[in-house]
Amino acid sequence: MNKDVLKTCACPLDATLAVIGGKYKIDIIYYLFGRTLRYSEIAKLVTATPKMLAEQLKQLERDGIINRVLYPVVPPKTEYSLTPLGEELRAALLEMYKFGQKLYALNEVKPKCGASEDLARLQ
Repeated sequence: MNKDVLKTCACPLDATLAVIGGKYKIDIIYYLFGRTLRYSEIAKLVTATPKMLAEQLKQLERDGIINRVLYPVVPPKTEYSLTPLGEELRAALLEMYKFGQKLYALNEVKPKCGASEDLARLQ
């Protein structure tokens, strides 16, 4: 993360939100837990425009959350995976997921995602 940005954060929570606070960043991080995905695979999973997805991936790479490997082949092949720092977000995302489940239950709304499959990926 850029040290100048980090210096403007009031506390560690602000710093964390500065890194994962983008609209699609949590989704990207979630889909990369325990696996490596190509750009096209991430694009199918995340409902962002190509420009927005590329921007979010660049920011996550800049902040040390994901690795980007570009293979010099035609057509270009780019793979993304989590760094050890990115993997450290697993417990936090699991707790956020559980909180979301409680919100759905309290409001008697069924989540659109496969809840049991999603929870298994985070644990």
